[in-house]
Amino acid sequence: MDSDGSNESPAPQKKPQKGKSRTPKKAPESVLKQKSPAEFFAENKNIAGFDNPGKSLYTTVRELVENALDSAESISELPCIEITIEEITKSKFNTMIGLVDRERVDEELYDDFETAKAREKRLAKEARDQEIQSKNAGLGKKSKEITALKAVKGRGDASFFRVTCKDNGKGMPHDDIPNMFGRVLSGTKYGLKQTRGKFGLGAKMALIWSKMSTGLPIEIYSSMRGQNFISFCRLDIDIHRNIPHVHLHEQRDNKEPWHGAEIQVIIEGNWTTYRSKILHYMRQMAVITPYAQFLFRFVSDASDKNVTIQFARRTDVMPPVPLETKHHPSAVDLLLIKRLITETSKQNLLQFLQHEFVNIGKSYATRLIGEMGPDFSPNMPLKSLTSQQIVRIHQLFRQAKFDDPSGDCLSPAGEYNLRLGIIKELHPDMVATYAGSPQVFEGHPFIVEAGISLGGKDVKQGLNIFRFANRIPLLFEQGADVVTRTALKRINWHSYKINQSQDKIGVFVSIVSTKIPFKGTGKEYIGDDISEIASAVKAAIKQCCSQLKSKIVKKMQARERQERKRNLTRYIPDASKAIFDVLKEMAQGREKRRRRYEGEEDEILKKVATREITEATLREKLAQHVEQVDYEMALEYAAQSGVSEEPREAIYLQAMVLACRLPKLTNWRDMVFDFL
Repeated sequence: MDSDGSNESPAPQKKPQKGKSRTPKKAPESVLKQKSPAEFFAENKNIAGFDNPGKSLYTTVRELVENALDSAESISELPCIEITIEEITKSKFNTMIGLVDRERVDEELYDDFETAKAREKRLAKEARDQEIQSKNAGLGKKSKEITALKAVKGRGDASFFRVTCKDNGKGMPHDDIPNMFGRVLSGTKYGLKQTRGKFGLGAKMALIWSKMSTGLPIEIYSSMRGQNFISFCRLDIDIHRNIPHVHLHEQRDNKEPWHGAEIQVIIEGNWTTYRSKILHYMRQMAVITPYAQFLFRFVSDASDKNVTIQFARRTDVMPPVPLETKHHPSAVDLLLIKRLITETSKQNLLQFLQHEFVNIGKSYATRLIGEMGPDFSPNMPLKSLTSQQIVRIHQLFRQAKFDDPSGDCLSPAGEYNLRLGIIKELHPDMVATYAGSPQVFEGHPFIVEAGISLGGKDVKQGLNIFRFANRIPLLFEQGADVVTRTALKRINWHSYKINQSQDKIGVFVSIVSTKIPFKGTGKEYIGDDISEIASAVKAAIKQCCSQLKSKIVKKMQARERQERKRNLTRYIPDASKAIFDVLKEMAQGREKRRRRYEGEEDEILKKVATREITEATLREKLAQHVEQVDYEMALEYAAQSGVSEEPREAIYLQAMVLACRLPKLTNWRDMVFDFL
C-alpha cells in the first residue's frame, strides 16, 4: 500500500485448505432405467386388486376361478371346479422354506412388546370393567359384554395360505406353460371380444404376489384331451426381466383320463377379514353360472374353522362361447388404426376398410375413400399412407355415420340361466327376469339382463344389489355403480306394490360387452355417466318390476277370494241354523193353518216337517253353494286375465287382513226359497 493511501493493494488470497479440492463437483449423470411389466405391477399391485393380504387372497381365488371357467367353456365342457384354501401356520411355513424357528432373545426389539407399565394399566382397566359388569348384573341392569384387551399384533405375525384350483377345462400345451404363467402381458385372451378378465393378468399376478410375500414358486398340473401324460411345472417369475424361472418342468403319467389344470400357489393372506367376501363371491358366481359345479373348501388345523360348501349344478344349458369381432369404425383411435395397418394382410385401402372393420361393405368403403380426398384411391397400397393421410381416415371415421354393431359376438348368461341361478341360491318367493336387446355405446355392443326377486333365504330387508360385468361378480365400490344408483334413485318401487324398506328385494343386473366401461384403478364398478347403459339398466329393472306387479296383483286378488271364502264358510253354521229356524217356524204355521203355501214352497215345508230337510242338510247345501260361487268367480277371473291354467311357479305373499261382512238378510223368505 502507498503512504498516501490513494492506491489499494489487492487483498491477500487465502491459502487453500488441505484436503479440500477447488474443482467443482460434477452432477451425477442421469441413467435411463426401464421397468418390465412384471416390475410395474409388482410396485402397483393395488391396480390389479392386491391392495393388502386379505384382498390379495380374495383376488387370487377370483382369478383362478374365472380362468377355470373360461378353460372349461372354451371346449363346451360343463365346468366342475374345486377351490381349496389351506391355512398354513408360521411354524409349518418355516419348515417348508427350511427355516428353523428361533426363540426371541431381546423382547424389546419387537413391535408387539408390552412394557410392564402398559401391562399393568391394561390389567387394571380389565379389572375395573369386570367390577362394573358385576355390579350391573347384581342390580339387574344389562351391560355390554367385555372383551379382554389384547396386545397389538406384530407385523411379523403374517398368515399364509395354499390356494388350489382344479378344473376340467382344456388344459395347456406342455411347452407353453412357462410363458403362460411367468411372463406378464402374454396370453391367449387378447383381442376384441367379451372376456371375464379385467387386466389380462390372470394367475400371473398371484404368482407375483407369491414371489413378494413368500418367495415360493407356483405349481401347475395340466393335461389336454387325448394326452397320455400330465404336464407338471414348478416355476416363479423374474420380476425385473419379466421372464419365467423354471424349477422343474416334466411329463408324468396320466393314469386317469383327466383333462384340465390344477394350480397351487402359496401366498400371504387374511381369511378372517375377507371370509365373507370370498363366500359371497362364490355364491354370486353360482348364481350367474348355474351350469357350473363348485366345491369350495377352507382347511385349517382348528377343525371348528373348516368350511365346505358345494354349489350344485342346476342346468346343462351353457351360453355360447364369446366370439372375437372386428373393430367398429367409430370406436377406434389413431394408434389402433396404425397398428391395424401394420398387422393386416390386406394390400390396398379398399380391402383394408372392408375386412378390418365391421359394417363397412364394398360400396360404402368406396364412398368413404371418395370422401377422403383426391390423394386417396381404392387401390392405393397401405404402405404408401402418410401420417397425415392416416389422421384424415381417423377424422372421417369419427364424423361419418355407420350402422351399429350387432350383439352376435356377445355371450350373455341368458334369462333362463339367470332365473335358475337366482332360484337355486336364494329360494325366493317370487322372481322376474328380463333380457334386453343389444345396444351400443361408443361403437361397442352391450346387453343388459336383469332379475328381481322377493323373499328368499339369507336375504336382508330392503334392496340387496348383485352386480355382474361380463358374467363375473362385482363386490367392491358398490355405491358409485350405475346399478346401485338406478335401483336407489330412479325406480319408484311403491308403484309396483313393492315396499323398498321392508320387503326382501334382490336386484340382479348383468352387463356384457366387448368393452366394459369400468371406473377407478381397481375396475370394480361401472360409471353412471354413460347414458346408454344407464337407460338400459333402468328399462330392464322396470320390466322386471312390471312382471312382479302383475304377479303381486293376481296373488292379492287370489288372497281376497280365499279370505272371502273363509269368511263365508265361517258363517255357514250360524246361517244354516237361522234358515232352519225360519223354515221350522213356517212349517209349524202351515200345520196350524195360519197361512197357506203353494207349489215349491209347500213341498219344501213338507220336507221340513218330515225331517227330510234338516239343519245338517242346509249346512251341506250352503257349503256346496260357497264352493260353486268360488269356482265360478275363479273361472271369470281367469277368462278376464287370459289365464288358461294355474301358474306353474309357487309364489307366496304375506297374509293380508281384509274386511268381509256377511250381507244383511232383509228378506228371509225370498232368500230361503231361492236358495232351496
